[in-house]
Amino acid sequence: MIKLLIADDEPRTREGIKRSLEGWLTEDYQLFLAENGLQALELLEQHDIDVLISDIRMPGLSGLELVERLDRINLKPICIFISGYSEFTYAQKAIQYEAVDYLLKPIEKKTIVEAVQRALLRRDERLEKQRMKKMVDVELVELEQETSHEEVNKAIQYVRAHLAEAISVKQLADMLHMNASYFSQLFKEQTGISFSEYLARQRLQLAKRLLLTTNLSIQDIAERVGYQTDRYFIRVFRAHEQISPAQFRKQKS
Repeated sequence: MIKLLIADDEPRTREGIKRSLEGWLTEDYQLFLAENGLQALELLEQHDIDVLISDIRMPGLSGLELVERLDRINLKPICIFISGYSEFTYAQKAIQYEAVDYLLKPIEKKTIVEAVQRALLRRDERLEKQRMKKMVDVELVELEQETSHEEVNKAIQYVRAHLAEAISVKQLADMLHMNASYFSQLFKEQTGISFSEYLARQRLQLAKRLLLTTNLSIQDIAERVGYQTDRYFIRVFRAHEQISPAQFRKQKS
């Protein structure tokens, strides 16, 4: 559901924007109205607002002060600033806070609709980035790129191709014609993490990708990432991510 907040101390402007958006929005949505910055802040803290449409000048707490407060408490809706003043300083501040638009009153229906369209597109881009970040273990990718040792690279490639299978240090050491203890030591020297940690994180990375991009059951995913039982998989997943696989999957919606 899309949640939008219109914050303006002028009732006519508030209601005009509300009517314009209600006549255009077709998806499930909620529209919230605030008469001033403090009321807007309260609503933003209570609801997961996607788009904030705020007047620059409001009593109690201005639109810019409101966004500053949100930044401090890590709430970051997509912002559209509106104003009755075409002051360059305001426009500069709007850019600084990564606002999608800085609109001057009176605002036509087409103008506010197009601004909200851009804001929702920005929101979708942000959500996609967050989704990709959840699926990718950046540190793991970096250490793989930095590892130059031939035998360790062979081990990494083997692991990535056989995650559904049982993999042991001894098995890989034998494949590489090495002593198991020496292989373990070499792997940690080259990557900075133990082989068992690397294997677990690779499996978790694949599991997260499958949880967010497929409808496979938890049991099927557990098997695909090399765990014999879904119970053990859930325990390992929770230990690393602090939430269960099912809870993690809900985050995609």
